[in-house]
Amino acid sequence: MSELAAEQHCFSSCIDTEQNQEAWVRLSLVPGIGLNRLRSLLAVFPSPLAVLEANDSELREKLSGSFAAKLIRGLQDKKLDQCTESILQWRQKPDYELLFPFSPDYPQRLLEIHSPPPLLFIKGNPLLLNTSQVAMVGSRKPTPQGIENARQFARALHEQGFTVTSGLAIGIDGAAHQGALSVGGNTLAVLGSGLEYIYPRRHKQLAEEIIQHGAIVSEFPPDTPPHPTHFPRRNRIISGMSLGTLVVEASQKSGSLITARFALEQGREVFAVPGSIHNDQAIGCHQLIRSGAMLVHHPEQIVEELKGPLGIMTTTKPAQSLSNRIDALACTPEQRKILQALSAVSSYHPDELSDITGLETQSLTTMLFELELEGLIKTVPGGVALQA
Repeated sequence: MSELAAEQHCFSSCIDTEQNQEAWVRLSLVPGIGLNRLRSLLAVFPSPLAVLEANDSELREKLSGSFAAKLIRGLQDKKLDQCTESILQWRQKPDYELLFPFSPDYPQRLLEIHSPPPLLFIKGNPLLLNTSQVAMVGSRKPTPQGIENARQFARALHEQGFTVTSGLAIGIDGAAHQGALSVGGNTLAVLGSGLEYIYPRRHKQLAEEIIQHGAIVSEFPPDTPPHPTHFPRRNRIISGMSLGTLVVEASQKSGSLITARFALEQGREVFAVPGSIHNDQAIGCHQLIRSGAMLVHHPEQIVEELKGPLGIMTTTKPAQSLSNRIDALACTPEQRKILQALSAVSSYHPDELSDITGLETQSLTTMLFELELEGLIKTVPGGVALQA
């Protein structure tokens, strides 16, 4: 039995009742408690329900001090009961699925990444989550040629048996979904909001079409509005479910580059479509190509690469030291304060960073998003960490 199969068997055996599944949902909603934290809880408690039934003294005895304090504080939040009940009711609706890491339909490739979501909310066909997928991402302000390229690649990839996965955003994402749908193809949209809060609103009709011919997916509770910090987290799911990620057009600071970076870290293939040197929306793709992404000008090149033995994409560009990257990007004093705090530990939850740095949550969130776009930090289970 593989390590992954053994872990799923362990999950299934200790979360085999409705009570334990409800307990898992409740624990997953505690801020800073991701799947890795849940794994560590199940290493010392026989089930999620046993964690909830433990008193504060037992939690402090069996868990590290900071982890125990975070868990105790989180479980005392009065909103937790209401949110848990809302999710369990949502789960009962027709064609709505709540997937746990031990669920048969949970995407197997997602379990291989560093920080798999402990819950996945699905509207549509969950069986598509384990099909061969290619992620297609790119600029929110693409050129007409970029739009046409996205549609052509999506159509061709469908014809070769791939599911097209993207993020429902304006621009290249939307064109990729539309391209697949135009030829009756399957497509998956991963959201940076809850499934009952479609964003952007102008893609509400597109989301409905995707549900009919694929699925929309999110790790966030159904009524969660979009937030800047949600989109990098969404991006790791887009790349994590896919065999490879294709960047069609991207500016120098495009969020699509975060998706490509996640793909590289996850050992997945990265492809980029080149463009004119006079096109600002091609700069990001050219950066990726210089860093080792495969230059593609025809869908068959992706098909040939993915249908052969899968390799790990490596970067040919020497890594800069953190201090050099900070100097090169002319970070503000507040951004330096955040990076200095993160350099002392493996990761911090944003709430902890707010206490340490003295920065207000709203401005801190914006700065974290900017630092992630610059490649200085990354989202990890329970918070953020420095990018290696």
